[in-house]
Amino acid sequence: MEFEWYLILALVGTGIAAGFINTTAGGGSMLTIPLLMFIGLPANVANGTNRIAILLQNIIGAGTFRNKQVLDLKTDYRLAVPAILGSLLGALFAVEMDVNLLKKIIAGLMVVLLLVVVLKPDAWVKELAGKVDAKPTVMQYIIFFGIGLYGGFIQMGVGFFLLAGLVLGCGHNLVRANAIKVFIVLIYTIFSLGIFIFHKQVDIVAGLILAAGNMFGAWLGANFTVKGGAKYVRYVLIFAMVIVILNLFGVFVVV
Repeated sequence: MEFEWYLILALVGTGIAAGFINTTAGGGSMLTIPLLMFIGLPANVANGTNRIAILLQNIIGAGTFRNKQVLDLKTDYRLAVPAILGSLLGALFAVEMDVNLLKKIIAGLMVVLLLVVVLKPDAWVKELAGKVDAKPTVMQYIIFFGIGLYGGFIQMGVGFFLLAGLVLGCGHNLVRANAIKVFIVLIYTIFSLGIFIFHKQVDIVAGLILAAGNMFGAWLGANFTVKGGAKYVRYVLIFAMVIVILNLFGVFVVV
């Protein structure tokens, strides 16, 4: 597939926006997957191709958070383990469901989560003293196994629920939560991208062009998260969640 200069600019520009949104909150794939379909990729190939951008984006994001000493790989990997196991199990039991009903159920859950973000700002901004521990508790392992199960079974909106688990379940503020979320999604994506490549549902060239934007957006997003602090990241999270909820309810359609 040949790419005209304007398509390259569109992919890179959209990738920058998506990388920033994904790193600071979530939902950036609402921008990239429709664009990949618009340039002519089938839906399944667009979904697979997007994983290249997500993978490289999160490598940059995780690396930036680590350099800023926000992400500690020696301890933060522990929450990724139950999430990955849960996602694998969820994928095994995935079944066909009514798409419109599914979107409304997820939107309803996200409305509840949005209310918690809006009405309980301190829980998202402040690190909860005495609650954060380098070694997760059994309950936290269960929470992240459940989030992984959800992600493997349904997938949509899993980034927001990862943030909720890290903030409300573990006591991290949004800066630390975003860093750990980026790392967990990075590990997720290694497995999912491999599956798409195995089934020949990835356009490597389109994915790398998109990834160029996503990587820069992730770098911007990680630096914004660290410098701006949890207070400003919370505003980005609220904005992203509102857009995703409106889309899921069909107020406007971007996917």
